[in-house]
Amino acid sequence: MFRTLRSASAVAKAMPRMNVAAGQQKRFLSIHEYLSMELLQKQGIKTPRGGVAKTGAEAYEIAQKLGTEDMVIKAQVLAGGRGKGTFDSGLKGGVRTIFSPREAQMFAEQMLGHKLVTKQTGAGGKICNSVYICERQYVRREYYFAVLMDRKSQGPVMVASSQGGVDIESVAAENPEAILQLPIDINKGVDRAAVRDLAERMGFTPKCVDQATDTMINLYDLFMQKDATMVEINPMAESSDHEVICMDAKINFDDNADFRQKEVHALRDVTQEDPREVAAAKYNLNYIGLDGSIGCLVNGAGLAMSTMDIIKLHGGEPANFLDVGGGATADQVTEAFKIISSDPRVTTIFTNIFGGIMSCRVIAQGIIAAASTLQLQIPLVVRLQGTEVDEAKKLIAESGLRIICSDDLDDAASKSVKLSQMVSMARDAKINVSFELPI
Repeated sequence: MFRTLRSASAVAKAMPRMNVAAGQQKRFLSIHEYLSMELLQKQGIKTPRGGVAKTGAEAYEIAQKLGTEDMVIKAQVLAGGRGKGTFDSGLKGGVRTIFSPREAQMFAEQMLGHKLVTKQTGAGGKICNSVYICERQYVRREYYFAVLMDRKSQGPVMVASSQGGVDIESVAAENPEAILQLPIDINKGVDRAAVRDLAERMGFTPKCVDQATDTMINLYDLFMQKDATMVEINPMAESSDHEVICMDAKINFDDNADFRQKEVHALRDVTQEDPREVAAAKYNLNYIGLDGSIGCLVNGAGLAMSTMDIIKLHGGEPANFLDVGGGATADQVTEAFKIISSDPRVTTIFTNIFGGIMSCRVIAQGIIAAASTLQLQIPLVVRLQGTEVDEAKKLIAESGLRIICSDDLDDAASKSVKLSQMVSMARDAKINVSFELPI
């Protein structure tokens, strides 16, 4: 699935002037809510008191230490819609109000170790390995606030609304006038007067405007200091005693900054990610799993997108986006085949390489090694063009492996789709059909 900043994308669609970079297909690091809250606290931003538990006993202890009968327990799963989700244990709702340490333990035991299925996880759900227990705050008003990157203004933008604590996508779609924005000149920094005006337009009471201004500036500072792609607070609330509190937080970070944000990127939870994407990252492969049946191995993001397009043009569906890059080794190509073939839905693998920096010969070596060692039982279609293509074709021809080669992209894509359909039909009919690569 392509990774997106869902809320940001929805808000952006409702505001034509704001072309959010987060709406692109790009990788980013997302961390759990309790970790985001800890970052906020270190920045001097007020949040509800709470703690994270990984066992029922720890949940009981944290609830007891909070010393209140009004609490909330939240499943720590990297997906939206947790409150309306369902666990494979049968429990409904990944966010529950609780009133005692005993309830904290009971719900924790029904959440921990179980998968939560929400509108964003897909049918497979995501595993819950920890729960966040915090005090329940009774607030006067709730607002929405975020800092994210705006492609049009080529810098950060503050996005805000008086309608917080609800599905911001729905607000943006139904009432786009309720979404406010304040572009920030990254060279000049924050204009306090402009941020104060934003707080007033959001609807903060006079007693809270200065504190809300400070909070939003602190959130912007966090965004910049940590190389974030989004800091989202939903809701940002005004309490009955006129304090500004960040009730929930979602923070995403730019993967390209991991070299200078080691501490932040150490917070990554790979159990929340597609294991194929995790494996690909170890070998510097750009992989994103999709829902189709034709595995794609391509070099270059543009060619990869074109390959997926032509597969769809012929009536097929790509199973993945996989870009081996311009400097891949034979070992990386072999690992790429392992990742693609690990998907049980894949019925054909289509390799489409244009050798510029990349040598077709290296790709051929990787293909031969993968086909020989992985005992592939599905069709393998290969199109190679460019640097050392003749040497690559010779290696494949002399390998003694049944690899279907084509010089024409349209022909190769057509064959991939037809072969995929044949294998799929056989599987649907429960007929054991294998495609043996060794002759």
